[in-house]
Amino acid sequence: MAENETPPQPQQPEGDNPENAPQMANLAQYVKDLSVENPSSPTVYQWKNQPRIDVNFNIAVEPAGEGVREVILKIEAKAASEEGTHFIVDLTYAGLYGFRNISEEQLHPFFYVEAPTMLFPFARQIVAEAVGNAGFAPLMLEPIDFRSTYLQQMQAQQAPSSTNGGSETADA
Repeated sequence: MAENETPPQPQQPEGDNPENAPQMANLAQYVKDLSVENPSSPTVYQWKNQPRIDVNFNIAVEPAGEGVREVILKIEAKAASEEGTHFIVDLTYAGLYGFRNISEEQLHPFFYVEAPTMLFPFARQIVAEAVGNAGFAPLMLEPIDFRSTYLQQMQAQQAPSSTNGGSETADA
C-alpha cells in the first residue's frame, strides 16, 4: 500500500440527496385545555368510600400548516363513589410536529403511536398535579400501550363486516 493513499470515503448512493432524507421534528408541546372539577367539595373530603376511577383517552391529528401537524391527546378522568362525584379532570395536551419527505403511510403510525407515546408522560404529570391540587391524592395514570391500541384499531377497520349491509364503526 502506498503511504500517500487516502482511505476510501463512503459514497452516497445515487439519488440519496440529504435534502430528500426523511425528517421529523417535535416543534412544541403544550396544554391546549385543562379543566378540573371538584363538584362535591367540601363534603367529599369526609366521604369514606374509595372512588371508582374511569379514564378515557382519544387521539386526534389536525393539519397545522404545510409539513406540520398537531397531535392532540385528550385524557378524561372521573372519580365517583356512591356518595357522588369526587373529581373530574379533562386535559387536552398537544404536540406540534414538523415533517418532510415522509409518506402518509409512514406518518399515520407515527402520529397515532409514537407522538402520543412522547406526549403521554407530560400529560400524565399534569393530570397527577391537577388532582393533587384539587385536594386528593395525585392520580398516577397507568402507561398506555398506544401501539397495541393502534394495531387493534387497524384490525377492526380492516375486518370485513360479518353481515351483508352491516356498518363499521371505530373509535380513535
